Amino acid sequence: MASVSSALADARESARQLDRDDELAFTRPEFNIPTKSQIASTRLPESSNNEASNDTTKSVYLCGNSLGLQPKRTQTRLNQYLSTWATQGVQGHFKPLQDSPLPTWLDADERAAELIAPVVGASVEEVAVMQTLTANLHLLMSAFYRPDINGRHKIILENKAFPSDHFAVETQLRHHNLSPSTSMVLLSSSTAQQDNILTTSEILSAIEEHASTTALLLLPGIQYYTGQLLDIPTITAFARQRGIFVIWDLAHAVGNVPLQLHDWDVDAAAWCSYKYLNAGPGSIGGMFVHNRNSAVTKLITDEKPEEGYSNRLAGWWGNDKKTRFGMANKFHPVKGAAGFQLSNPSILDITSLSASLEIFALAGGVGKLREKSVKLTNFLEGLLLAMPEFTEEKLFRVITPSDSKQRGAQLSLMLREGLLEQVIHELEKRGVIVDERRPDVIRVAPAPLYNTFGDCVEFVEAFGEALRAAASAAK
Repeated sequence: MASVSSALADARESARQLDRDDELAFTRPEFNIPTKSQIASTRLPESSNNEASNDTTKSVYLCGNSLGLQPKRTQTRLNQYLSTWATQGVQGHFKPLQDSPLPTWLDADERAAELIAPVVGASVEEVAVMQTLTANLHLLMSAFYRPDINGRHKIILENKAFPSDHFAVETQLRHHNLSPSTSMVLLSSSTAQQDNILTTSEILSAIEEHASTTALLLLPGIQYYTGQLLDIPTITAFARQRGIFVIWDLAHAVGNVPLQLHDWDVDAAAWCSYKYLNAGPGSIGGMFVHNRNSAVTKLITDEKPEEGYSNRLAGWWGNDKKTRFGMANKFHPVKGAAGFQLSNPSILDITSLSASLEIFALAGGVGKLREKSVKLTNFLEGLLLAMPEFTEEKLFRVITPSDSKQRGAQLSLMLREGLLEQVIHELEKRGVIVDERRPDVIRVAPAPLYNTFGDCVEFVEAFGEALRAAASAAK
């Protein structure tokens, strides 16, 4: 135990120095980080202000891959929105207010698109902030999945995709009177089946095998369970060269790793905003549609308003602004991803998302955050691999790829069977928040906007105690 204590002491000193040298340390105070007493409380507090609590010791929150923490400016921006609504009513749609940092509600989606475009590496025209992740996947597939039962009809996805992606693909197939048993191709690893780590060569091989009968490829930028970052540009190019339309689910990639969707020639993508984008639980999602797939080549005419654009499920908010409020029953979309919008978006959601995206801009973009993220995750991995619970007792192992180029901020830890529930309980007792994926995995994600190297040390110390307690109870 003396050597363990000495190692932790050395790690704490290293962490203090790394945190002192951190050029992005100024972003942490931008967030409400729950205290340990708040995490343990079962009562709704009168205030979310940490200073209002007797215990101001911060919790160790390593769960940004599931739900990002709340930016402090979110409350300010939401109050400004509520004040606009309270004092202006319907005029808030069109009336700019002096000294307000908020756009009119009519333009709120455009402002959010301007903020999210650099995060995903796209032009403003290629992105839209709208709907939710699975709804956007359905909208994209309804527009671009065109099966031919005698030719291309298959959809390729991974066998352990997030369940919602499975459900979306299966129901899209049934919508076209196709069977998942014949039209859905599930990718699985031949070398790492238990951990579900798919190599790029395995993915390319499967694409090649089914190329002549595949219409669409749907994969995650980062796999939710393992934290593996897929080679988006290589896979995209390979599939598109074989005539396959490519959609990426970026739920765990957006705001986590640098993306260049336009330059990588991705056809389309969708994402949520409540993980690394910190917009709040269930907040508004977004989509990317490459400009070659969202062009509007003809002006609206009374004779044939449906000409000049790719068909899609449509709603009035996707209609060109020049005609949107004309109330004519002639849909003609604005060019770009915005033309895929349905109803007017939730201004509450957009305001919350935009508040967080302001901090991304202050930080200098995802590239700067990625530099810190790699250091954080490498530091955490080094501490984990030095633990006696790993080296000697084999109570856990890391299933996320060790190469930082093949992962984002998340490390997934596979625990020895039967330890998960007790480990989570012990961590929560110590004010440490991670998330679990049954039966045996915990996911640990130091988010560079608000986590520190000190957080990593605190987690490892608490994790060792939790493992020992769980192993003892299991005997």
